[in-house]
Amino acid sequence: MSDGASYILLVDDDPGNLFLLEALLRSHGYLTQSAKSGVEALAIARAEQPSLILLDVMMPGMDGFDVCRELRADTQLQATPVIFLTALSDEESHLMGLEVMGDDYFTKPVDQRLLITKIASMLQLQQLRDAQGQAPVQSSHEMQPDLNQQVETVEQVNEALLEKLRLFVPDQLLSRIAPTGLDSIQVGNATEAEVTILFSDIREFTAIAESQPASETFDWLNAFFKRMDEAIKTHHGFIDKYLGDAIMAVFDRPDHHAQDALTAAIAMQQTLSNFNLERTRFNLADPIRIGVGIHTGQAIIGTLGSEQRMDSTVIGDVVNTAARLEELTKFYGCPVLLSESVVEQLQQPELFNVRWIDCVAPRGKQQQSNLYQLLGMQSSACSGAHCEVRA
Repeated sequence: MSDGASYILLVDDDPGNLFLLEALLRSHGYLTQSAKSGVEALAIARAEQPSLILLDVMMPGMDGFDVCRELRADTQLQATPVIFLTALSDEESHLMGLEVMGDDYFTKPVDQRLLITKIASMLQLQQLRDAQGQAPVQSSHEMQPDLNQQVETVEQVNEALLEKLRLFVPDQLLSRIAPTGLDSIQVGNATEAEVTILFSDIREFTAIAESQPASETFDWLNAFFKRMDEAIKTHHGFIDKYLGDAIMAVFDRPDHHAQDALTAAIAMQQTLSNFNLERTRFNLADPIRIGVGIHTGQAIIGTLGSEQRMDSTVIGDVVNTAARLEELTKFYGCPVLLSESVVEQLQQPELFNVRWIDCVAPRGKQQQSNLYQLLGMQSSACSGAHCEVRA
């Protein structure tokens, strides 16, 4: 590494954690190198003599505590600052970090501003020690602007990361799982709310995919999803998941989520008609058809998984029921099926043309409930729309 440069060694067995740390530190002008195991970290440290080491604890083979012990036993590395970054938040682990002579201990998720400020302070202190008797020392007042600049840069990096994260997690979900910013994301962040869930699935997708190269399927599927996403977002919903050829959308606007879901379903049908008009662009011989199931109920919206790998999700019976209704659209021959709970939640039911279909217990359910077909808006519903009802 370059002489005089602040070079930080990152040690973590999770590539995602390494990627975020590299982006954060390099944005501040630090040189970084990454290691995915304790053995690799020791080899790099002995060869490169890093200025500071950010060290995970839970790693296969040699854990972070053992790595720190080895560092402190090496005369060339025993004074190298070590900061533990770990998901272990118990008191015994924290004490162990002190016993092996770690310089600090941060629990994930890490406050990035605090971490950057700590790194800057620690490196400056190290430079002061190295420079004692060799050169004039900067006053703390002269150092402070550098720290302020570090904090400002962290905020800019957070904004950039947030914009990227929005490509994977909608704003409505982010506001629930990261209520005070990216640093507040952790497993178990969740809120309960009444929502309306919409499931949409492409009919005969397997047969379509078998009839054309995978690249063509990929192209038209992305074009299709883009248009469906616009129809859903326009009516205050967001797509929680793409499940192969299926979409799971959530509508959570208080007092309006059921109505939003119905207007979105109608918009999706119109969008589908427009898409089919130009389907030959994607080498599609037959029109694409979809089935839509909609149900209203209570759900938990939050993060699920572990400290090392988590995902945002929506959990509840409302999700399962909406999926079952989508399956029933095939049986009844209806493009859009609604549950009774959706109809009951409509603020302006007179706006929609809805027809009762049957009273059934969806697969996996014990209790029967009324099913309804959504024909369209009352002012523009197709009077010739047909729904085949089977006994």
